[in-house]
Amino acid sequence: MVKLHVRDLMTTQVITLKATDTIKQATVLFALHDISAAPVVDDERHLIGILSETDILELVMKYQKELSIDHPSLYMLASPMDDISGDEELKKAYEAISKTKVKDIMTKTILTTTPDARIVDVVEEMIKKTINRVPVLEKGVLVGIISRGDIIFSIYKKKR
Repeated sequence: MVKLHVRDLMTTQVITLKATDTIKQATVLFALHDISAAPVVDDERHLIGILSETDILELVMKYQKELSIDHPSLYMLASPMDDISGDEELKKAYEAISKTKVKDIMTKTILTTTPDARIVDVVEEMIKKTINRVPVLEKGVLVGIISRGDIIFSIYKKKR
C-alpha cells in the first residue's frame, strides 16, 4: 500500500495575502478565487498568519454588537458594504471594517506541516484541532497548502 504524503495532495498554487492588505481586499480575493481562507506571508513567502472567513465574520459581528447597543434596528449584513446608503453609523462601521488591516485580525498561531509529512498524521491533527487547512512549509517558506477538500477529493480519485 502506498503511503500518501502531503506533497502528493497539496495545492501548490496558493493564493496569499500580505499583512498590510485590507479586509475589503481580502474579501474580494476570497470571492474571486472561491476560497475561504488564505495564508498571510511576507515578501520572502515566510508565513506570518492566516486569515479565514471566520476571522472576517467575527470582526463584522463585533461591529454589529456595538451598533446594536445604540441602534437595535441596524443590521450589518442587511446590505452590501459596497452599496452603502442610509445611516451614518452604519457607514462608519462598514468603512472601519473595510479599512481594517489583515494583520489586525489574522490568526497568528498556525498548525503547519511539511511536504514529507504523512497525510494520516495531518488529518489527525486537523480533526483534533478542527482546522480546515494547513499551510505547507519547506525551510520556513510557504510551498503549498493542504485542505480537507484536497484530502476528501483524493479518497475516491482513481488510485495508481
